[in-house]
Amino acid sequence: MSSLPSMSGPAFRSRRSVLSVPGSNTRMLEKAQGLDVDEVFFDLEDAVAADAKEIARVNVVSAALDGKWSGKTVGVRVNDWTTRWTHRDVMDVVSAAGARIDVLVLPKAESAAHVSALDLLLTQVEAAAGLDVGRIGLEVQIESAQGLMNIASIAAASTRTESLVFGPADFMASVNMRSLVVGEQPAGYDVGDAYHFALMTILVAARANGVQAIDGPYLQVRDVDGFRRSASRSAALGYDGKWVLHPDQVNAANEVFTPAQRDFERAEAILTAYEHSTSAAGGHRGAVMLGDEMIDEASRKMAMVVAAKGRAAGLRAGVEGAT
Repeated sequence: MSSLPSMSGPAFRSRRSVLSVPGSNTRMLEKAQGLDVDEVFFDLEDAVAADAKEIARVNVVSAALDGKWSGKTVGVRVNDWTTRWTHRDVMDVVSAAGARIDVLVLPKAESAAHVSALDLLLTQVEAAAGLDVGRIGLEVQIESAQGLMNIASIAAASTRTESLVFGPADFMASVNMRSLVVGEQPAGYDVGDAYHFALMTILVAARANGVQAIDGPYLQVRDVDGFRRSASRSAALGYDGKWVLHPDQVNAANEVFTPAQRDFERAEAILTAYEHSTSAAGGHRGAVMLGDEMIDEASRKMAMVVAAKGRAAGLRAGVEGAT
């Protein structure tokens, strides 16, 4: 029986809602502890002014060590490799708080070398700090035309990589898209989705390497309907979650990227029926009827995806609205 990429373990943490919190804002770092997000990452990059980078590192270490993050994946977005801050971000934060950090987010990845360099530095810092080498994962942002062109090698560059993330704002600037509204269709583009090629290219690279695909932020934070539209498009493609920037976006993200209970239960029923049909007790049949539907190996693969996402979100068969 053929298999799918692993749909469990660290590489398939639930990431329906991924909250970005500026490392320089202690009030927001504290407030984030009480939000119902799957992942929170402390930002040392774009959300932090140049003269606040060092104090932001101190804040992030304190938040990681002292905050109440139970049930959440905890990440830190370091600065990209074109800056002077990246190595200090990794060394200072991981050395002090690496045991409480699950992932590092690498922005503006444009080549496999960018990912490999972070992997190597992280390995050295983990070893020097007495941490389990390899435990901290990577989330890699694709934010430029160059990054999208090199997506295949970027996605395969490190076994630490857990997700590929679309960065719409920098990407829009990179391709000279004529719009200032991040996440919405540019004026004049009235047919289709201007982001479809980038989103699908990232998704295919992610799936080919057994990692998750995460959509980037929607910057009009008060427009929850707009956020929902944007999230629903990427969810329909198969994305696992989306960045959120404001508490008003959290519930919408969790809802959009959680399978409907009826779909989850149908997926579980397909897996159960197919497991039985292919067993000795079921007659080693490769195809079987489930109600009015013929199910086979392809049905199993599709059902695995829905079931894995539902389980990661806390759904349980026969329990409406379980979390």
